[in-house]
Amino acid sequence: MSSMQEMQRAHAQQLHAQQRAEAFAYRQHRQMVWEAEHARRAAEQAAADDDRQRKRLYTQARAAKVAAANANLRSRLSQLEELLAETLSVDDHIDLNRLKRSAKPPPFDPGDLATPLTPPRWSDFEPPEPAGLGKMFGGEIRHQQQLAEAQQAFERAKGEHEAAEAQRQRRLAAAEEKYRQQCDKLAAKVAAHNAAIDRFASVFAAADPKAVVEYFGLVLGNSVYPDDFPQRYRLAYLPESRQLVVEYQLPTADVIPKMREYRYLPDEDEVTAVPRPDSEIDERYADMVTQITLRTVHELYEADRTRLLETVSLNGIVDTTDPATGRRARPCLVSLRTDRQSFVSINLANVDPAVCLRRLGARLSPHPVDLDPVRAVVDFDQVDKRFADEIDVLADLDQRPNLLTMPAERFQELIADLFTKLGLEMRQVRTAPDGTVECTAHDPRPLFGGTVIVLARRGGGTVDVSAVRDLFGVVQAESASNGILVTTTGYVPAAFEFASGKPLELIDGSGLLHMLAETIGVKARIDTRQPG
Repeated sequence: MSSMQEMQRAHAQQLHAQQRAEAFAYRQHRQMVWEAEHARRAAEQAAADDDRQRKRLYTQARAAKVAAANANLRSRLSQLEELLAETLSVDDHIDLNRLKRSAKPPPFDPGDLATPLTPPRWSDFEPPEPAGLGKMFGGEIRHQQQLAEAQQAFERAKGEHEAAEAQRQRRLAAAEEKYRQQCDKLAAKVAAHNAAIDRFASVFAAADPKAVVEYFGLVLGNSVYPDDFPQRYRLAYLPESRQLVVEYQLPTADVIPKMREYRYLPDEDEVTAVPRPDSEIDERYADMVTQITLRTVHELYEADRTRLLETVSLNGIVDTTDPATGRRARPCLVSLRTDRQSFVSINLANVDPAVCLRRLGARLSPHPVDLDPVRAVVDFDQVDKRFADEIDVLADLDQRPNLLTMPAERFQELIADLFTKLGLEMRQVRTAPDGTVECTAHDPRPLFGGTVIVLARRGGGTVDVSAVRDLFGVVQAESASNGILVTTTGYVPAAFEFASGKPLELIDGSGLLHMLAETIGVKARIDTRQPG
């Protein structure tokens, strides 16, 4: 019995131990399952948080691009609204004496030729005196032989030095003569330059029609407008009546942004464009036409310090295509004849441009956006041809390099130097057969860096949106981080609209001139006028 009881107790203890082991194993398994589930949920939560963060950053980036596009729209409208106000703080007079130059040649710098050659020294050739045992056993005789050889070497060195020094002096004299010739040439060039200005100033003061036309053409050429404005004009001067006749080409209504604003819809991840009402475009275009008219007449009268102008007649025309005939049309949208006294008495800072022009008797198109013409107060083509002059009297006086006419290699070098100075590392630079400079560069900045495609074009008129699309295609094909398009002209509004929100940068002619001057110190010009 005792043995049986022991066996039962042992069995019960074994069973109890097994049950406890199984319970412990079960608890351990539950703990592991719980921990695994917790880890899984934590990983899913982290992934969800990361995805939300990425979506948040993406949404912010898209919203920022839309905000930048809207800021560009507001900036453009502000620019158009201030066309007249901008010129009122500028002195439009051109002081011809400031175009003169002074002959200041650089100092003569012959370099190493200015330093006489060092003559040989006997101490470098003289053998040492024999001493001690060296005086014995024929040492004195050997010393005399060494002394003779050293004397011969010294004489040879002196001869070579005299020949070299004579050659240096001859080269120095030649360099001095060349420098004098260059100074004389520069002085003659400056004298001719200044004499040309004096001659021009003399004939201008005498009211020579050609000089008057050229001077006021320079005045209008100095007026800074948005890059997509044509800024073309014809001038004629009638000395008998002291009247300047102006035919001024106005921009079309395309310069008014067609979009009022852009809106980003994050839920749909879409950017929608809100069009500008036609009535607002009509109103803004009409206002722009009147501002340009008053601005042009103001600049002419303000630049006239010698009272050569008593009357200004201006026709504002648009060079376009008649949609009905498909032929070229040049409707006149505004025409004005005003005398000096009536115009300069007006405080242009406080006027309503349209009301002001009506007070001056101007003829205004009732619907300029529709190109409804008015009859010109004077037909430019009927002006006496003796006084309608288009030659460029001062074209050779501006010594700044002309980006349009400089050699292709020089233009390519300027573009490469500019963007290198701006921090890009040029990897490949070449000029295409059409004259476009094509650069593949690397932006070394972390996060924002990468491959950059730069295209620089000269001339060819206003850049169309197709060129911007082509650049974007290259950027995508090369997996580039950014694309830069440079032109010496300007861009159509659609080009800016297409580039908005994309890794593209558009640099127009005025921007290029500013960057060249500020970044690498090159003061250039963009002159479409042809010499001759």
